[in-house]
Amino acid sequence: MRKCGMLLPVSGLPSKYGIGAFSKEAYEWIDLLKKAGQHYWQILPLGPTGYGDSPYQSFSSFAGNPYFIDLEELVREHLISEEQCDLQDIGDDPSSVDYEKIYESRYPLLRQAYESWKDKGNSAGEFQETLGGETVWYCFYMALKDHFQGKSWIDWDEDIRLKQDAAVEYYKKTLSDETGFYIFLQVKFWEQWEKLKAYAGEQGIRIIGDLPIYVAFDSADAWGHPELFQFDESGYPEAVAGCPPDAFAAAGQLWGNPLYRWDYHKETGYEWWMKRLEYSFRLYDTVRVDHFRGFDEYYRVPAGREDAMVGTWEKGPGIQLFQRLREKFGNLDIIAEDLGFLTPSVLNLLSETGLPGMKVLEFAFDANGESIYLPHNYSKNCVVYTGTHDNQTLRSWYEDLSEADRNFSHRYLNNWNTPYDEVHWDFIRLALASVADLAVIPVQDYLGTGRNGRINEPSTLGNNWKWRLKQGEITEDLINKCRELALLYGRK
Repeated sequence: MRKCGMLLPVSGLPSKYGIGAFSKEAYEWIDLLKKAGQHYWQILPLGPTGYGDSPYQSFSSFAGNPYFIDLEELVREHLISEEQCDLQDIGDDPSSVDYEKIYESRYPLLRQAYESWKDKGNSAGEFQETLGGETVWYCFYMALKDHFQGKSWIDWDEDIRLKQDAAVEYYKKTLSDETGFYIFLQVKFWEQWEKLKAYAGEQGIRIIGDLPIYVAFDSADAWGHPELFQFDESGYPEAVAGCPPDAFAAAGQLWGNPLYRWDYHKETGYEWWMKRLEYSFRLYDTVRVDHFRGFDEYYRVPAGREDAMVGTWEKGPGIQLFQRLREKFGNLDIIAEDLGFLTPSVLNLLSETGLPGMKVLEFAFDANGESIYLPHNYSKNCVVYTGTHDNQTLRSWYEDLSEADRNFSHRYLNNWNTPYDEVHWDFIRLALASVADLAVIPVQDYLGTGRNGRINEPSTLGNNWKWRLKQGEITEDLINKCRELALLYGRK
């Protein structure tokens, strides 16, 4: 079945309190998607974010981001007041998230809600089994981070850094209320998210979520399960993840994430991955697996390097992991993020799994005309994007094309006379008209947004993950045009 959808991070939703949330605006967004003839809403990872505010560097693979909790719902539950919410300093730009101000204002407010929640007779202990052990472990981890002034686990006192039994017991008792606060946040996250996800399903909208292949070093995952990763006996990484030099970064991308001990994962029947996918399938309807090629081969950068210029390619788990996933879950509703330099072995793995890969139009228009991302090279079993969260918006990408590449795009689309402020529609039409089973278009590209609409520029810090959709920015005319195109190209 031919379908289409839009890409918009939850953080990018309009909302009253500085960052997108599971608020009434999220429900309105789902209504808008339905009116626009869409079937999918693709979002970014929902995990709690740390340094750099990246959703791909989360404190846990088994927890939700407290920023997305709808404060207005907490007001309706009489846990906080509207006046308290309005006193927050969240910045004054509705098109951008001010993470520093959100952090400084949001957590004190959520702590007040926690105290009110306890006063109503609630106890965090009642919810531990419902949340699951890994989520509760994250809550304990965050309580410890607060106790150690925000430091990563590698800089904690040795007894608790190494999880000595006496230390774990002591801190669990000492920090029980702080751990309870984080349990409260997860309870509210899940209450609100499951309600929103159910509403989306009722409207015929499926959620595509994102599963980062790697975890953050500063995470409950790395501290709790060092045996899963390439760490030395003291807990320090022997090597870290990255990507060699490419079109995105001349010095490569040094992600710094811990690398897996795939031999150990194989010995356990990939038990941790089973739990991780089970959690992800609970969060999302469809899971986009980030950096798929890392399951075939991954790039290993020696620890201590300042860039990713020096590294080696090592073998990943290959088809065995996906066979094990199929044994447990049956048919896998997964999209493989197979971007980057694709070797024959990566292409073979994708073929063996039968998963749909990704096609990105912004990668297609090289003047030599040989790109695999040109639509005439597609098979049905793929997902086409104009661009991803890591790309420029269509409009700014087009403006930056070389003369030769732009001329090639004119020859391919026969759009020599299309004005710059309208050319994004030609590429949207190209994506929707392709044979790809699913077409997903970032909201910024439907809006024709320029450079200020970029979500993330890889290997940079400071200006990423901030973009927000403003209230009313998507007009009835735009909704109607989206619906007409979905109908025209058989995606309704």
